Amino acid sequence: MTHGMISAPQPEAVEAGLDVLAAGGNAVDAAVATALTQTAVDPQMCGIAGFGTFHVYQPQAGVHTTLDFHGRSPLAVRPDMWEHLIEREAEDGWGFILKGRVNEKGYGAISTPRTLAALEVALQRFGTRQLTELLDPAIAYCENGFAVRPHMWEFWNEPAGAGRDPNIGLVTKNPAARAIYGKGDGATLDVGDVLRNPDMAATLRRIREHGTDDFYRGAIAERIVEDMRANGGLLGPDDLATCAPEDNAPLWGTYRGHRIATNNPPGGGIQLIEMLNILENFDLASLGHNSPEYIRILAEAMKIATADKDAKVGDPRFVEVPVEELTSKEYAAGKAQQIRDGVKAEVPRFNSGGGEHKHTTQVAAVDEHGTCVTMTHTLGQPSGVITPGLGFMYNGAMSVFDPRPGRAGSLAPGKARFSALSPTIVFRDDRPVLVLGAPGATYITVGNLQVILNVIDFGMSAQEAIDAPRVAALSETIELTNRVLRSTERDLQALGYPTRRYPQAFKFAWVHAIRIGDDGRWDGGADRATDGMAASV
Repeated sequence: MTHGMISAPQPEAVEAGLDVLAAGGNAVDAAVATALTQTAVDPQMCGIAGFGTFHVYQPQAGVHTTLDFHGRSPLAVRPDMWEHLIEREAEDGWGFILKGRVNEKGYGAISTPRTLAALEVALQRFGTRQLTELLDPAIAYCENGFAVRPHMWEFWNEPAGAGRDPNIGLVTKNPAARAIYGKGDGATLDVGDVLRNPDMAATLRRIREHGTDDFYRGAIAERIVEDMRANGGLLGPDDLATCAPEDNAPLWGTYRGHRIATNNPPGGGIQLIEMLNILENFDLASLGHNSPEYIRILAEAMKIATADKDAKVGDPRFVEVPVEELTSKEYAAGKAQQIRDGVKAEVPRFNSGGGEHKHTTQVAAVDEHGTCVTMTHTLGQPSGVITPGLGFMYNGAMSVFDPRPGRAGSLAPGKARFSALSPTIVFRDDRPVLVLGAPGATYITVGNLQVILNVIDFGMSAQEAIDAPRVAALSETIELTNRVLRSTERDLQALGYPTRRYPQAFKFAWVHAIRIGDDGRWDGGADRATDGMAASV
């Protein structure tokens, strides 16, 4: 047995990872087993046709790296192909609303599916198991079924927002999806109903028998390409053949004597470090957690980093991202002075509407040998497309590209769009003390930020840090969860801030974390909004 801990939004997936640790696998093996099971039991939050970042620290082997597997636009993409379809930009910056929703749902929304390739590479380089050995739990859940959890049902039936279609279309419009997730009367399965997906079980069995190459170059790839061609999809055989993760050293920052290791652009780590640098200029602890002044300063840092991200951060293979500037202490000090002077940052939006969109999941894992893994993976906006007979849903990552040419996030063949995915490991000296990450679209970085602050500035445990009420400011409006005091909201309004209060007690990303104490003991936290858990063996 290998002693370790896992935190993730799905109990079924956590248990699959724990079983791997109990059988002697390491944290990498356990994280991959957890992730594969997530693709079966939370198939709109992630999938084998998704994308993400795998952040691993393995001190015994001298390893610390990120495997970035961002979805890339198909080679058939043209920079101006959607410019004439723009209706508005989402208020939170999470993509554009286009006529016909061609970037959100359907075959045109699909980018390169890299998750499966990344998981195999992670195991080959850092694990002790083969991917084919870890597929059994996912296959069993697809074949035998599992009970629909409240979080899944709520996602399917979430009302429309920001001019988008309701999420129910993701699981009922495509005939193959409707057969899996629907009841035959236009409604989805209910909480507690058993969800089975025998086609995905058959696909995973074929991968177990023939390897992942079958998915990218073999018989499964042929069926994918045939379906794309028949339905106007942009994805082609050359796109599939290029699918592999990219090995990048972590992006580093510091905060109050801690070292912050996160991911590089086009991931969200740069935004996280910029916010921490700005906030280091303030004595947050003395202000009081979620006091009006604390929230004001937090909100301004969020707005500043969001505006910088929108204007300057994209795929560094296509645009020059000013990483050194945006992560510098000097730049942050100037922004902090603006906050002290009472300047309200602006976040420009193109004809905006509102709404938060979360189609992502998270795994955090540690083991007794000091290996730490934090992986955030996703379908982006799920495309709603399932190739008949294959069972899995494709990502819809094209939805967040900027359809206006000449911008950091504009369309281009083979380009990745910005993603707020920011799986992060916090160190004190050379020892990891916090492993975390989150789903939550553009709210991911602000969720991770607040959990880090709660641990470092306010001494909270992992679960306390995740449970504490969160706020967000990705536009001029300060957004509040329902446990933020109404007296605090009135004080913010008196300072001239528009506010939006949500009925939910838990919102703005779903952070999962493992804290490592000075004595080496772990305490884990799981966001209560997701039905997840943290557990150890």
